[in-house]
Amino acid sequence: METSLTKTKHFFAELVQAAGITINGNNPWDIQIHHPAFYDRILQENSIGLGESYMDHWWDCNKLDEFFYRLLRANLDSKTKPNARLLIKLMLARFINFQTKYKSLRVGKQHYDIGNSLFERMLDHRLNYTCGYWKNAADLETAQLAKLKLVCDKLALQPGMRVLDIGCGWGSFAKYAAIQYGVSVVGVTISEQQCLYAKESCQGLPIEIRFQDYRDVQGTFDRIVSLGMFEHVGHLNYCHFMTLVHRCLAEEGLFLLHTIGSNKTLFKADEWISKYIFPSGMLPSISQIGKSIEGLFIMEDWHNFGADYDKTLMAWHQNFNQHWEEIKIHYDDRFFRMWNYYLLQCAGGFRSRSMQLWQIVLSKKGILGGYQSIR
Repeated sequence: METSLTKTKHFFAELVQAAGITINGNNPWDIQIHHPAFYDRILQENSIGLGESYMDHWWDCNKLDEFFYRLLRANLDSKTKPNARLLIKLMLARFINFQTKYKSLRVGKQHYDIGNSLFERMLDHRLNYTCGYWKNAADLETAQLAKLKLVCDKLALQPGMRVLDIGCGWGSFAKYAAIQYGVSVVGVTISEQQCLYAKESCQGLPIEIRFQDYRDVQGTFDRIVSLGMFEHVGHLNYCHFMTLVHRCLAEEGLFLLHTIGSNKTLFKADEWISKYIFPSGMLPSISQIGKSIEGLFIMEDWHNFGADYDKTLMAWHQNFNQHWEEIKIHYDDRFFRMWNYYLLQCAGGFRSRSMQLWQIVLSKKGILGGYQSIR
């Protein structure tokens, strides 16, 4: 008689086989199971069970990025039913604002404040924590420099302009734009560590770094940019965000939004990512962004280079592992597995085209004669 465990194992094996993944197989993307309770845990807890069981050493995979690429490309996430607990969370996320001013501070403390030493070794030397532009680049440094230039050129920066950087990180864009284009920049962040680092890094330049929520920004700016911050705004705040940008942007100004995007309209991020990496984060869809800018902005340009995030994440993953011996005194084995899982899960997601990276240029009234797209 077939036991419950055997049935569960067979179901899981058939599910992943559709993606070309074999349990305890010989391919680098095959999953190696170490704990017999793994199967029940996955089917009961979905994505959070998969991630936590990896952190607990219940399973391994030589190429996690390829494992997730195959899972997502085969759309297997849509073939498992969410449990009752997750269904309740999804329902609440439609109506409860998890990205209030107070709650938004959590992502700063839990993610961006975990140690500048980690990010200094994982990222490029300017500390860009967003997708690089790999069109003509062969390494991370070149790709991130190309991204900064791409943003500045899309914004048509000119000396003397005043620029607002919403979610300024460690000040990489602000510093580059001030030095190379002669602009002044106000950067806001809700990470204390980023704020302190950026203030020191940008000393002597026409740059003001503030520990401030975007909702508290006042003033008028010739250009506004937001690189990799919109993922923390939340769908209930999209319209408020865009209204604030519209209020702060000069009449003839331009706004560039750089954000990860979802192919589907969702109201909550992956449960494991939300718990361990980006609390209360979520990815916007085209329709959600479109609705938030309607009546406020004209869309001048929409550029998708999501495949470049795969290369960026794999470069970060290589740097993280290469320098682990230097920083592991501050972390433990569980963090090591969690961080690798995060980077490689996301790399597989972008490789499968389940996630996108958009740069969107918006104006208030439309550029007379048309906007000249830059690639």
